[in-house]
Amino acid sequence: MAKADLAARALLQEFQLHAPPVDPVALAKLLGVLVVPQQLDDDVSGMLLRKDGSCVIGVNRSHTAERRRFTVAHELGHLRLHEGRPLILDTDTRVNYRNTVSSMATDREEIDANRFAAALLAPEAMVRQAVRSVGFRTTEELVRVLSGQFQMSEIAMTYRLMNLGIVSGPAR
Repeated sequence: MAKADLAARALLQEFQLHAPPVDPVALAKLLGVLVVPQQLDDDVSGMLLRKDGSCVIGVNRSHTAERRRFTVAHELGHLRLHEGRPLILDTDTRVNYRNTVSSMATDREEIDANRFAAALLAPEAMVRQAVRSVGFRTTEELVRVLSGQFQMSEIAMTYRLMNLGIVSGPAR
C-alpha cells in the first residue's frame, strides 16, 4: 500500500471516521488548519500555506462543492506528506498550489496528494462496503450512486473505482 493511502487511513483512524461522506473541512479544523474560500484564478483550485506551525488552506470558492472537497483533501495530503516549497517572497512561508498542472498529476508530490485525497474521501473499505450494499445494473449507475454517497464528482469516483480494480473503465 502506498504512503499516501496509509497516511489517509491513519488520519481517518485518528478521528474515528468509519462512514461516508468524510468531511475534509471538518478534518482540517480538527487538525488546527483554517480553510478559507478565496477568489482565485479559475485554474487554481487551492493552496496550502504554512508558517511558524500554522496552516491555512485557500480553496477556490467559484469551484463546485465536490471539487472544493477534493481540493481541501488534496491540500491535507500535502500537509501530511510533503514539506512544501518556499514561496518566492520576502518571507519563509511555504506553499503548495493545486492548479491545472497539478490536477494532471505529472509531479510526484501532486500524484501523492491526489492519491491521498481519493483515499481520504473514498477509503477502500468504505467503497467496497458501499459497492456490496448498493443495487446497480451498470457502471454508470454505480458511479452515480457512489458519487452521491461520498460527495465526489462522478469523474473522481470513476477514477477511484478504476484504481481499486472495481470497474475496468469509465461508463459508456
